Amino acid sequence: MAKHYSSAQEAEDAFYDAIDDRDLDSMMGVWEDSDEIACLLPMQPLAQGRNQLMQTWKALLEGDFSLEIQVHHIRWLESGDFALHYCQEVAKVGGQTQPQPPVYATNLYRKGPDGWHLILHQNSPAPPPPGMVPPGMQMPQ
Repeated sequence: MAKHYSSAQEAEDAFYDAIDDRDLDSMMGVWEDSDEIACLLPMQPLAQGRNQLMQTWKALLEGDFSLEIQVHHIRWLESGDFALHYCQEVAKVGGQTQPQPPVYATNLYRKGPDGWHLILHQNSPAPPPPGMVPPGMQMPQ
């Protein structure tokens, strides 16, 4: 069941806290109670609706490894009942000292009668560092 969040930022903090705490109930409380919600994680199929999202997050949060994610906010766009947050996530897996390569996250929130909730979380790889662009690929300047 969705919890009440008074801002998109409060919902986002709860989302990343649920990952850190490996708490499926808290994770599902961040998401809007709707079949329109979706999550696209690296190397995973698109999860749509509460049942698929619950299965995806249950597998991740109850897995035999831990995740520690540092979130760096890149840009926020908020207008009316929608908020779009672009973040860079840097994860350490299973107590490793070296972080994984960063990924970019797009988090879309919607304000409804029960407050702000997540409706889309999508990850994609961050661009390679300067000088590491594959041959034939042009990076915008």
